[in-house]
Parts: sequence; structure tokens; C-alpha cells
Amino acid sequence: MNVAVCADVGSTYTKVAVVDLDGGGLVGAAAAPTTVGTDVLHGLQAAVSAATARLGVRDVPWFVCSSAGGGLRLAVVGYESLVTARAGRRVGLSAGADVVHVAAGRLGRAELTGLRAARPDVVLLVGGTDGGDADTLRHNATRLARARWRVPVVLAGNVDVRAELHCLLAEAGVPVTVADNVLPRIGVLAPGSARAAIRQVFLRHVIGGKRLSRGGRFARLVRAATPDAVLTGVEVLADVVGGDLVVVDVGGATTDVYSVLVPDERAGGPGREVAGALWRARTVEGDLGMRWSAPGVVRAAAEERLVTVEERAGLAAAAAARATDPGFLPADAAGRAVDARIAALAATVAVRRHARGVGTGERAGRDLRDVRLLVGSGGVLRYARHNDAVGVLDAVLADHAGGWAVPRVARPVVDVDYVLAAAGLLAVEHPVAARSLLRPLLG
Repeated sequence: MNVAVCADVGSTYTKVAVVDLDGGGLVGAAAAPTTVGTDVLHGLQAAVSAATARLGVRDVPWFVCSSAGGGLRLAVVGYESLVTARAGRRVGLSAGADVVHVAAGRLGRAELTGLRAARPDVVLLVGGTDGGDADTLRHNATRLARARWRVPVVLAGNVDVRAELHCLLAEAGVPVTVADNVLPRIGVLAPGSARAAIRQVFLRHVIGGKRLSRGGRFARLVRAATPDAVLTGVEVLADVVGGDLVVVDVGGATTDVYSVLVPDERAGGPGREVAGALWRARTVEGDLGMRWSAPGVVRAAAEERLVTVEERAGLAAAAAARATDPGFLPADAAGRAVDARIAALAATVAVRRHARGVGTGERAGRDLRDVRLLVGSGGVLRYARHNDAVGVLDAVLADHAGGWAVPRVARPVVDVDYVLAAAGLLAVEHPVAARSLLRPLLG
């Protein structure tokens, strides 16, 4: 049997899918607690052993992504907030990063202090279109060099000064990787090179630096940050669907929204944004989650007028209890109903923000009217009863009061088998298997 192991090492659980590379089918699956407190390889091996126990296979290739230890924390330093800083933020999110800080303009003492306080794993240094302004980019690179900056930097600004600034940073001992300009021309967003560079820095510096495992084996196994793998899987799914789609992933600490829009006349015209349009995008809502961030869901839902005063009081107590005990699992129907309600609110608020652009640095938001497929992911949906899980997605599709145009015709589906990350991991080396793995989501 020609199979591969695809594993997502999360902060709480490690999920494993065994994929038939010839037919693209799922032939085994298992999960185990992530052993962050000792060595993440212990939990990973336990999950792989459980998933392959009945298959009788040996020497199977492993494809691993990870968000253990908090994933990838990215800071963006750009030229101007409405142009390159915004473009850099979009690129960072598309690379699977949690964008923890955005600075625009010339770095001074206060700005450097704020940058350090954000504790980024990687800094994306951008600024100027190719052939345009280079002074701000040169100034910021110089400040980082003089500050003895030791956090890895991805330099993805004006190509005219790329070689000069690469030498400046490298000679000062700054770990620096160069990439193509994320905004080579006004209105043209080019994320590919910077996204690949961020991925390589994550694998080379971040995974090993988190001390998640003894030795170097785990760092060698990991191929991507989990959100990056999922976004790649979403991109593959969009190609299979042949149209617009949205994925909402409700986690314990964050709710991520991924959307893929087919470029059309919406991409041009006088309303085009100077920071460019990224049709395959991701947003992260750090205040919306099922456990650690459950109180944020209730606050955000109240601000969005999705709950009454009476419901808010009851949900606030339940959310606080879940934040205090992130390992909580509901044992009865009442507990499951509360989880479903929190999930529906988290998904609704997250998609509202994604569509409207609120809190993402976007101005025009994203046009989701032509979305054909709404995919739900996250443990709260995968392990819920079917009607409860679909009900969470139905709440998003019925949200006509959020200030955004809901999809006109979209089918809700839950990624019960957790195949999006697996498809993303397989996409480059086994594209046919990746596409086949996703086809069951189409019904």
C-alpha cells in the first residue's frame, strides 16, 4: 500500500491522517494529546502508531505541520500604513502567521520598544515599490542593524536597495532572508516569494527555537506552519470547486477565516486598492475561540448585537469557566448546546470581520456573495452532532444584519476528517492525491 502520514501537531492535540497516495483516499486517522511538556515527538509517535496500527505498513513518509508552542508570530515593518504595511500584513496572514505587530514609517526608539514587546518570531521588513521610495526602508534596516536585532528578518521591499540592505543587516549579525518585493507596483500584491521565505524561516529558526523536542528530528519533519498548510489545502479545494469558497476554523484560542475568490472585474477599476488585492486570503481573530478566548466571543457578540442582555449573562459565566479550564469537554446536552452557541457566535463574528474588513487593516473587505461552499473546521465542529455542526454554519449564512452581503447560494459542509491540512501538505509532491482527498467535501 502506497500511503503517507499527514500530521498536524497542534498546541493541544496532534491529528494524524493516513492517505492512500494512489487513490487519494483516507485509510487511517487518529489523534493524541500534544506532549508539549516533555517532547512533542512522543505525542506525534503515539498518534501515528494508532493511525497505522491496522495497516501493516512500514517506512511510510511523514508530512508534518505544526502550530505547537503558539505557531508563528510575525511583525510587519513597512513604509506607510495604507500601502506597504497593509500589504505586508496580508502576506503574513497568507503565510500562516499570527501578525502580532504592525509598524509603519520610520522606526524610532519608541517603535523599536513596541516591536520588541510584541515578541515576534520573524520580522517582515517591507517598504517602497520597485524604483520608488527607498529612504524609509533603508532607515528601518539601519535601525535594526544598530539595535543588534537577532530575530530573523525577511527583507521584501524595494528591489533597488535589496542587495545593499541585505549586506547591511547580515554584517550586523541580523539573521536575514531576502525575497521579492511584496508590492512591486501600486495595486499589485505579490505574496509568493515572501510567503515562501517566511515558511523557510519558520522551519529553520522558529520550530527549532521553541525547544519543542530534544534533538533535531522534529524540526526536520515539519514542513509548514499549520495555518499555511491549511491555506494551501483551501487553495487546492478552490481549484476543485472551480469557484469562490470560505473556510471558517473555530479553534480553542482563535477563529481563522480563509477565503478564495476567483479574480474578475472586482479586481480592477477605479476602486482598486493601492495595497493590491489578495484573492486567496486568511484572517485571524485572536479574541474568538472556544476555550482560552471564549469570553472574547461573548463580548464581541454583544458588541455586534447578536445576543440579548439575558443571554449574555448566562454565556459569560459559561465562557469564563471554559477559559479557566481549556481542557473542558461537555458531558451532557446542555453543555454541548452552549458549545454550539459559542461556536456559532465565533464563526459569525469572524466571517463578518473577514467580509467587512473590520480589525484586519482592510478598507473594502471581501465580496463573498458568489461563495459556493462554506466549510467548517475545528474540533467543536468535527466532534459535534451533525445537526449542531451544520447549525453553526447555517448561522453564518443567515447573518443578514452584519453589514456584509452573505453568499447567495452556498452549501455548508464540515471537514469531519480534517483533510484540509493533509491536502495542503501533499499539494506539491502529490497534487493528484491532494485533490482526490478533498473531493468528498463536495458531496
